[in-house]
Amino acid sequence: MAGIASSPRRPPRYQRNIAPRPRSEAKRSRIIDAAMAHFAEHGYHAARVGDIADQLGIAKGSIFQHFGSKDGLFFEVYKRAVRTFSKYLDAPAAVRHGGFFEILRYWLAGTEHMLHEDWVPYRIALLGNYSTDLVLKREINRFLMTEDPYGTVALVRFGLERGELRGDIDVEMIVSIIDWMMERFQDALLTAELDPGLFRSRGELPEKKEARIKQFLDVLKRAIGTPQGVAQRSATG
Repeated sequence: MAGIASSPRRPPRYQRNIAPRPRSEAKRSRIIDAAMAHFAEHGYHAARVGDIADQLGIAKGSIFQHFGSKDGLFFEVYKRAVRTFSKYLDAPAAVRHGGFFEILRYWLAGTEHMLHEDWVPYRIALLGNYSTDLVLKREINRFLMTEDPYGTVALVRFGLERGELRGDIDVEMIVSIIDWMMERFQDALLTAELDPGLFRSRGELPEKKEARIKQFLDVLKRAIGTPQGVAQRSATG
């Protein structure tokens, strides 16, 4: 299956470590705003840089001057999209009081609600996760690891400080497990909300969804949780 790189022989061009001037930054921001809506509506493959340029009333070459390629433009759109999402520890105080796994439950239970509130960035995140080639996916993974936009590292430290997570597992491994599993499970919960047929199921009853979330968290608890953490949650719950 063809990827989204501009050329199969040449990796995509990305503009990095360039400090744009104020007017240039404002133009970049307008381009990203327009491109985000365009990619969300049309998907990556059907999106056309020329159409984005026409919408903005600028030359197509101007977009390439700022972003290097269609891939580079999408990468900037993806970064802006995921930066709009809340971090794990932005959960309400009462939820944080319930502990590490209660925070995960809170965000999983609200997945579909958040989708309806932020349809465009969620659509962009799905495109980045499932419609990119290996070159661009590597850039996305590097960004997620270095910037940690969801605050997974802080969440894991929170869980360790409360004694809910095992101390014999490398912290980076726990962070990776949370990132991998939460991303895939949240995507599965969206099912028919964005792209019917993209995942195996096509929607389910609320009680079945709650049961799946409970089963998912039980698996995580067995893998990375501590017996002390389970006892603490039972005493405070």
